[in-house]
Amino acid sequence: MKNISKKIIPFFIAALLIFVDQAVKSLAVSHLKGKPDYPLLTGILEFSYLENTGAAFSSFMGKQGFLITLTICAMCFLIIKYIQIPRQESNHYLPMKSALILIISGGIGNLIDRVSNGYVVDFIYFVPIDFPKFNIADCYVCIGMAFFAFLCFFYYKDEELDFLFSFKAK
Repeated sequence: MKNISKKIIPFFIAALLIFVDQAVKSLAVSHLKGKPDYPLLTGILEFSYLENTGAAFSSFMGKQGFLITLTICAMCFLIIKYIQIPRQESNHYLPMKSALILIISGGIGNLIDRVSNGYVVDFIYFVPIDFPKFNIADCYVCIGMAFFAFLCFFYYKDEELDFLFSFKAK
């Protein structure tokens, strides 16, 4: 039973993260689409609706087929790497699993938008640096990637990361 719950819990966490992303995007559509920007912190942070047909920083605008294919391949790769994380009784790899769950959840959240709408709903705008609009799924990916990079450089030893460069499960 314990082994089954270890496999099911990450799935439910990812599903919950994806649900939150989709629910917040639905709220953005219903409350922001066609309406003026909504300042949350005047001059700093505002909600502003955007239908983004591109990827990060509006790259690959209108290339939905390419972006869908790329995202599916990346998510499959990351899921395989998640499965290949060495099994240990300790929670030594829990940080790595957490980072990958964030990245995968964010990727799937935006993939759902891309497939169902033909665009990704972006609505968070950081005013002072004129940063491109983004969404909750983007936050998952960025936080997960930053955490993943930190873990690779400062937490795990090189030999503990061998599974990332292998195509065989250990």
